[in-house]
Amino acid sequence: MIKFIKKILTALSSNTDSALISHALSCGILLGFMPKNNLLWYLIFVFIFFMRIQRATFTISVLLGSALAVFMDPLFDKVGCFILSLGSLEPFYIKLLNIPFVAFTKFNNSIVMGSLASGIILYVPLFFIARLVVFLWRKFLTPAIRKTKLIKLISTIPLISKITELAK
Repeated sequence: MIKFIKKILTALSSNTDSALISHALSCGILLGFMPKNNLLWYLIFVFIFFMRIQRATFTISVLLGSALAVFMDPLFDKVGCFILSLGSLEPFYIKLLNIPFVAFTKFNNSIVMGSLASGIILYVPLFFIARLVVFLWRKFLTPAIRKTKLIKLISTIPLISKITELAK
């Protein structure tokens, strides 16, 4: 876990494109919200796996989304019930359920449908918020942290300076 957090902090301060970090966060939250016991989760995971994203951020955000999903399940259930009870979509749902293996996606489960819809709705705002945070981190926070007396003091220790040279 500490290794992933180190990779995220390194990516925030490195030349990694902020869109890759933001995309990883948004995709991870989307996947983290969904229950993991259905084919739809695995299909989305494989699809995201082949995208160009920052993997450490994705992993941490899936864990974060999974932790938040426990508290948001009642909301997901309400959203899913609303979407699944739309009368105009019922013939479409019936046709989907008649296709082999589509039932394994469990899209007709209200929590699966609600978490998928909520994740898709939150994707764009999360993407732009994450880009803003990365920009602010790189522009203001990183230089401010490097100027603190504690960091300057730590960087003067010979062992620490050799370790940071090896890490580069």
